Amino acid sequence: MEEERLIQPEQLGPENIIENDLPAESLADKVRIISPARLVMRRFFRSRLSVVGLVIIVALLLFSFVFPYFTGWGEKEIDYSPVTSYNYDEIKVTDSDGNIYIVYEVSEFVNKVNKFAKPFTYSDADHGSRIHILGTDENGRDIFTRLMYGGQKSITLSLFTVIIYNFLGIILGAFAGYVGKWADQLIMRIVDIINCIPSLPIMLILSAIFESWKIPQEMRIYYMMGVLTFINWTGTARLVRGQILFLREQEYMVAADALGMSAPRKIFKHLVPNIIPQLIVSFTLGLGSMILYEATLGYLGLGFPIEVASWGKMVNGATNPDILQNYAFVWVPAGICIILAVLGFNFVGDGLRDALDPKMKR
Repeated sequence: MEEERLIQPEQLGPENIIENDLPAESLADKVRIISPARLVMRRFFRSRLSVVGLVIIVALLLFSFVFPYFTGWGEKEIDYSPVTSYNYDEIKVTDSDGNIYIVYEVSEFVNKVNKFAKPFTYSDADHGSRIHILGTDENGRDIFTRLMYGGQKSITLSLFTVIIYNFLGIILGAFAGYVGKWADQLIMRIVDIINCIPSLPIMLILSAIFESWKIPQEMRIYYMMGVLTFINWTGTARLVRGQILFLREQEYMVAADALGMSAPRKIFKHLVPNIIPQLIVSFTLGLGSMILYEATLGYLGLGFPIEVASWGKMVNGATNPDILQNYAFVWVPAGICIILAVLGFNFVGDGLRDALDPKMKR
């Protein structure tokens, strides 16, 4: 049986037929043509890191958006099962001969909230015995459940932020690259000014302003991400502008001019679709960066309210020295999820960049 050969579309030509001694009428029977989309998929899945990143992202999405429906605890539910603890007080006692003795006085304390329960412990709650897979936090809430809901908040907020600032960057970058002249100069100078703004100090200043304006805590994170959207659109605008400056001089754009197409149609029908591969890579890598931004804001106490779960807010528990040293299970799982999410999106972004590169032949 003859081995089936895979030939890319650009490799087909008379020289291939002569070299392989294949008649033209039997070429379709001997050669299977790979479409560009399938070629990209083959290149992507050939990279082990890309596959690992995709598996990580799918696992985190299932963990955050599907598993919460099967857990036994709620996001804000507090475990009120009583827990008995003992305090040992050291007392020095001196007898009649002047000898000093150390006596320990044991006092029993019943806590009405199951705080800092260790992982894989059961709780005698009102609804029956339920397990805390990762234990409970300082407020008696199940960490495993909050980790799932925290993934929903962190991923969803980062996704919407990246979509908005990429959309803004595409519009302004395409306008600057196609129109040129005064529009290009104006938009690029705005980009230069915005790139000089340090994001973290701005976040801290805005936090103080929001506090003085009495803005509700649950709304501050959305204002913060809006500011990050205003700061981060510049990278996409530069990318789109550079690509359009190159593409607008191509032959098919000259033909579009000859046909009398309008400027918006030429931009969004012919120019922007040709830079979609670069935009996909930028979008994927931006998701990882935005998750880190949200985690940083949560760690600094600028994120969601304390009762709302997010990965950044859960890592914020490490700012307490007692939790940092003695209760690592409170904040370490959220940190691991953040690391996995960033690595997953970066691996997928790198894989897409290599797969969408037409010069890549491996």
